[in-house]
Amino acid sequence: MVRRHELTDVEWEVLSGLLPRSSSGRPRLDDRRVLNGIVWKLRTGSAWRDVPARYGPWRTLYTRFRRWALDGTFTRMLAAVQAEKDATGDIDWLVSVDSTVARAHQHAAGARKKGQGRGTKYVITPSGDPGAD
Repeated sequence: MVRRHELTDVEWEVLSGLLPRSSSGRPRLDDRRVLNGIVWKLRTGSAWRDVPARYGPWRTLYTRFRRWALDGTFTRMLAAVQAEKDATGDIDWLVSVDSTVARAHQHAAGARKKGQGRGTKYVITPSGDPGAD
């Protein structure tokens, strides 16, 4: 049985071929175990030191996470999953983002000063034409 924060066999099959191979002769902690630990950490928002021991030493997980982030491994994983899901029609690429609900503190960088005019609002419609109804 797969735990809530762990990859299924199908997910692992898709991602395993995208991970870089070890170049050293040292025995290496299993990539699936490490990736499950990274997923656990990112989904829970916990500190690296709080990752359960079943995933391996937290320093190993952090080091592998950092290496994979810098060498583009996660970017390749995302592109592969997107390509697979796009081919099966499981991704709807039309997205509408309404920034009026994104609140920032009044002292946040870029906040408007009193007395300045309002900017133009754009609404993106399914046709992709701004302002079309």
